[in-house]
Amino acid sequence: MNVKVNRHAAKVMKQMLSKANEGEMLRVYITEHHGNHAHYDLKLDKQTENDEVVESDKEVAVLLDKNDSEFLDGIWIQYFHVPEPGFVIYNPNKESHSH
Repeated sequence: MNVKVNRHAAKVMKQMLSKANEGEMLRVYITEHHGNHAHYDLKLDKQTENDEVVESDKEVAVLLDKNDSEFLDGIWIQYFHVPEPGFVIYNPNKESHSH
């Protein structure tokens, strides 16, 4: 699986990791799924046996559940400061998005 991250997202993600408890990593997960459409979110979490640790193109590792690889493989994590600060996570290979 692969993950792309824009430079703003990488900076914020590294800040999140600096505040993580021991053993926690960043997890991208599906909050809703219907048909060929999924919504994503990001949180600190511990690795499980179903996870794959994927190094992003900006050298930030994320946990992805192997059972959801169809929608998680190829995700793009972006962080924007306007109109409001926040992550946008989507898979350009699927019709999916998250705010």
